[in-house]
Amino acid sequence: MSDASLPEGWAKTTLAALGVEAGPGFASGRHNRDGQGVLHLRPMNINRHGALDLTDVRYVADDSDRRVQSGDILFNNTNSPALVGKTTLVQIKQPVGYSNHMTRLRPPDGIVPGFLASQLHWLWMSGYFQKVLNNHVNQASVATNKLLETVIAVPPTPEQHRIVETLDDYLSRLDAVMKVAASAQRRLKPFTASVLDRTVLGTLTIRAASDSSDDSRHFLEAFESKRFDYGALPSLPKGWFWRRSSDVCEFICSGSTPAAPLMHAGSGDIPFLKVYNITQDGRVDFTNKPTYVDRETHEKLLKRSRVRPGDVLTNIVGPPLGKTAIVPDHYPEWNINQAIVAFRAGPEVDPDWLALALRSPFVLGMLKKTAKATAGQFNVALSTCREVPLPIPPMDEQRALVAQSAQLLEASDRLNSQMALISVRSQHLRQAILRRAFAGKLVHQDPHDEPASVLLDRSRAEHEAKGGKAANSTRRPGRTAAVKATPLPPRRPSTPGPINAVQQELPL
Repeated sequence: MSDASLPEGWAKTTLAALGVEAGPGFASGRHNRDGQGVLHLRPMNINRHGALDLTDVRYVADDSDRRVQSGDILFNNTNSPALVGKTTLVQIKQPVGYSNHMTRLRPPDGIVPGFLASQLHWLWMSGYFQKVLNNHVNQASVATNKLLETVIAVPPTPEQHRIVETLDDYLSRLDAVMKVAASAQRRLKPFTASVLDRTVLGTLTIRAASDSSDDSRHFLEAFESKRFDYGALPSLPKGWFWRRSSDVCEFICSGSTPAAPLMHAGSGDIPFLKVYNITQDGRVDFTNKPTYVDRETHEKLLKRSRVRPGDVLTNIVGPPLGKTAIVPDHYPEWNINQAIVAFRAGPEVDPDWLALALRSPFVLGMLKKTAKATAGQFNVALSTCREVPLPIPPMDEQRALVAQSAQLLEASDRLNSQMALISVRSQHLRQAILRRAFAGKLVHQDPHDEPASVLLDRSRAEHEAKGGKAANSTRRPGRTAAVKATPLPPRRPSTPGPINAVQQELPL
């Protein structure tokens, strides 16, 4: 941002030239959640919106005077490269401790702490601190002297107050919208699970309690399984029966993975599906890193893992386990890797019903209980997939329930997509609001306000009276930090519009 881009009365300077105090925190490996000692803030307590999050706090024993208090600013100086620079305004009644991965900032008179905290957090959101950080093993940091060299835009003090007030108004409304959207998304998952289970177990149909039948396990009486307790399965509606998957499927087989040179990214003869091509909402997404094998590999080396449209796929290696989808008809033949099992429906079961049954939390839960953990992965055996019991209603009822549940599941997916879109738009709108705030376009300028240049001259004089050092233990900033702040050339005050004007700037 050039000086000419700012309104009349604004100026640019560095944190060092302002005389901003910077104080380090302290490390503590011994902590507790029981409230014993002093509250100790850590990087995780600053969220991505620049707010202090106290849902998970730790306490430590400490007798030092290194404390942060209401009105101070906390800057996250050490974290992953993407998170270094998160900044928040502290608004806690009692003084608390803070980690050595945080830097406490105290601005001089005339700089509104909320204004400075928001601008520093905006610089993090815009990627500034990723350009000045130092990379270390598994983490990154911004040194105190580099932080104090940060250039900020400074409006007159009264305008800073107006900006903070307006930001609080706009961003609090955005936060409220996001809270509602997040709550809706949290409720969608159990709703979807309920639809799947109620459909598959027969409780979505309008039936009297007496319509359930203890004969529903009749076809399993001749079998024993070390993996499943067939006798403990719940009763199903009359005319429904529990059946082993191998008894209602033409075949059940797992895939295999050829040597890397036999797999081709982007194009080829036969599409080769991997676990990431199966989505959580029950679809095959072959736009995600598509892989192919040639026809010879498909018909010889991978002969047993050939699948066709209508086959039902479930992943047996996770987490997550049990993502399920029907093979689409985009290609006449497909192939699958070793982490996927294919079920081909027989004459007694509709493929869509088979997919619903395998997606249901009840059936999936039975499979997960048999999973074995190896090196952080969970694996379900192919033989287990052949023994898993499935509820099988008459064919006409299968199709009617598939159509009925599809409407509910599609509504759930549509609402989930809308909530995700709201989240993206909210983030864009937040960025647009902050961008306008620090470009002098969010609130009106008042020509009667004392120009920022006067404020900076006064701060510089006070700073020099202290020997050119901030009142802390940090070393003297480099020459770059001592840049003299100069007033900007006159410019006609900008006239900000309402929040709708901000929305017009967004790439929505």
